[in-house]
Amino acid sequence: MAKLTDAFLKPSDEFTPIPFWFWNDRLTHEEIKRQIHEFYKKGVMGFVLHPRLGIPKDIEYLSDAFMEFVLTAVKEAARLGMRVILYDEAMYPSGSAKGMVVSGHPEYASRGLKMLEFHCQGSTNITIPLDEGEKLISVQAVEKRSKYQINNKNIKRLQRSGEEIQFCPPSKGNWSIICLIETFSKGTIRGIHDGEDDGEENAPASADLLNPLAVQRFIELTHERYYSILAVHFGSTIQAFFTDEPDILGRGASKGLIPWTNDLLAYYLEQGNREIDLLALWFDVGGETPILQKNYQKVINKRLSEAYYKPLSRWCEQHQIALTGHPAASDDIGLLDYFQIPGQDVVWRWVAPEDEKGLVGTHSTAGKCSADAARHRGRRRNLNEILGVCGQGNSWHLSGGDMKWYFDWLFVRGVNLISPHAFYYSIEGRTRSHERPPDVGVNNIWWPYYEQFSTYIKRLSWLMTDSVNLAQIAVLCEEAFLPWKIVKPLYENQIEFNYLEESLLDQCVINEGIIGIEKQVYRVILVEDTTRLSSKTIMFLEQFIKNGGTVFVLGELENKIVGAVSTSIKGVCGDLEDVVRREINLVPACDDIRISQVDKEGQFYYLLVNEGETNYEGALRINRQGSVQKWDPWKGTIEDVPIQTRKSNSRVPLQLQRRESIIFYINPNEKPVYQETLPINNKQAVPVKEEWKISLNNLIREEVTLGSWTEWEGMEHFSGTLVYEQTIKCQTSNMTYATLDLGEVQEIAHVWINGQEIGVKMWAPYTFELGNVLRKGDNSIRVKVTNTKANDMDKVSLPSGLIGPVTITY
Repeated sequence: MAKLTDAFLKPSDEFTPIPFWFWNDRLTHEEIKRQIHEFYKKGVMGFVLHPRLGIPKDIEYLSDAFMEFVLTAVKEAARLGMRVILYDEAMYPSGSAKGMVVSGHPEYASRGLKMLEFHCQGSTNITIPLDEGEKLISVQAVEKRSKYQINNKNIKRLQRSGEEIQFCPPSKGNWSIICLIETFSKGTIRGIHDGEDDGEENAPASADLLNPLAVQRFIELTHERYYSILAVHFGSTIQAFFTDEPDILGRGASKGLIPWTNDLLAYYLEQGNREIDLLALWFDVGGETPILQKNYQKVINKRLSEAYYKPLSRWCEQHQIALTGHPAASDDIGLLDYFQIPGQDVVWRWVAPEDEKGLVGTHSTAGKCSADAARHRGRRRNLNEILGVCGQGNSWHLSGGDMKWYFDWLFVRGVNLISPHAFYYSIEGRTRSHERPPDVGVNNIWWPYYEQFSTYIKRLSWLMTDSVNLAQIAVLCEEAFLPWKIVKPLYENQIEFNYLEESLLDQCVINEGIIGIEKQVYRVILVEDTTRLSSKTIMFLEQFIKNGGTVFVLGELENKIVGAVSTSIKGVCGDLEDVVRREINLVPACDDIRISQVDKEGQFYYLLVNEGETNYEGALRINRQGSVQKWDPWKGTIEDVPIQTRKSNSRVPLQLQRRESIIFYINPNEKPVYQETLPINNKQAVPVKEEWKISLNNLIREEVTLGSWTEWEGMEHFSGTLVYEQTIKCQTSNMTYATLDLGEVQEIAHVWINGQEIGVKMWAPYTFELGNVLRKGDNSIRVKVTNTKANDMDKVSLPSGLIGPVTITY
């Protein structure tokens, strides 16, 4: 047990955050080393080396000059015992080597399939217009029921002679000839030099990621180039290659295209599809439309996995590193199959504390996408690229409290490798400072306190690594679709689950009503939408039910799964309690608290996170017996917790503040300490007088009433630190349990009492336990308040400073 407590209190650098490091300006060897040492001082023991828009044109991507800077960074990281993840593109999406894949090989440019429709007026002759490089894939005559609906029983596959088509409708009605044409998508990627961004003249051409030859050229240009310079560091300092949301069509592609490549029709047919099924990608062909669209997506994902991810993964394995990164969509769980470190990203504040964004919509599944992909594939780590453009209004307005919320949102869902987006090499000029802001590292105002974040990240990454999740419920998902409606009430009732992919059912073992896969076991499967299930999946579910398992289906069953039980959004939690014993219950209930239960080396841990905006006070009932400890990952403390009853359930007092997380450790081999009643709170709050002395460098304002300093002349856009000082008189010496409450602060408060440092708070509530530091008579209070960097960077006037009211409770 001592080994585990030591690992928690002093976590290994193995679990460090590994931020994206934007190389976005003229590079120098000295500045590269200086910034690496800044990372090191704050406990950030790794980085993703990411070329970014803003590098001058004389430092060309992968050139000798560029690689010299890369070598400097890797050598310095090696000297300091840090970890490096190489990024495989300049800038993104991955797969084109900044256009070099297509350069000299125009046939490797990204491709798509377009649809042309010709309305028939009796017997019709048409000449199909083909541009250079285009290829006619299929011609079909269809009877239209409406603009976007066709009669799926009246489709004629037409023979063609060159580009000439002749067709005479066999019956009256609205007939059209549909031509499907393979064409270049004209997509691009974002480059790293001026004039290479989206829509600009020199934006690099995107490559055909479904073409194995194009992908092989990509590997030769990028991976082999890095290895030729850095081979000695592979498998030690260099731990992975990061591939970033590869886009089959490319950015800014011609409208109306779907992903395609040379000879894909034969591949599509080999997977059991028909040529006429392609019509479902543009038209409603009846009840089979969703399945046909799903089957097409499965073909594209399979081809992308085989042509792109698989060779990248094999190259990484052969060179003793991991493939990491993430696909384009938040729920592309199937595309993580070949990742040694599966990943995802959370960007654009699509997930956020407000408006239920953490629970609602496709993006709300991103955290569990990578975590559950890793759990069911036996992968030790999974990554999330977090905080990209996550400031309010997509600006620099990202608070330390929101940053903590995002980290907790990931940890409680099972993510255990945090990759903050991003630490900027430079914020000079708006092109750099506002290119996917904000900088969440060295150039942000919270950097002096960042070691607290890096240590916190290490502690929870450690907890969620090499541990077994204890969820008993699997939510059935597809390789490119993670249901979120059916899981929202589970989150709100602290019922843990994992997403289980249809494609992995072949790897599951059914035994006495339990499904086993890797180290996970499930007693219940939830299905949100039976209309999307294949016959093979239905057979598996029915076998599970016959073996004693339980399947719940949302809504009416429609006789699709024999033996399944219908449930509803409102009733699913109650239905589950009839089948699965709840590990924990909150008294009173609270829909803002999330939980993750893990077994680490035979010890049981419960991570609780408050995702809401209010403090919680109540109790936690745990259906396990044993001694209880509370492990605080932010403070780095461990304390024994007395339980309140002697029944089979352990009832633990719980206070969980806004933006707080806590871990309860249950040791079944030790007897608990009992506490039958809660202590009576007789504390009283005493307000602190309004007049304060406020200083900025050598400028002092006396007897100031608290309020936002943006209301002061000349301070409207000021970002920085002011010092607030006050003297209070205490009438008693019985102040052992005193608490200082600063009220509203915007947004970092660093407090001293009588010259003794009390602590730092970066989000509400701004309360500080003072211990015995107060004395009878005069006491000095000193508060350094640092506001948001957004005021300076975005020229806004967000509330700033110590706003109060300030009280002392004793």
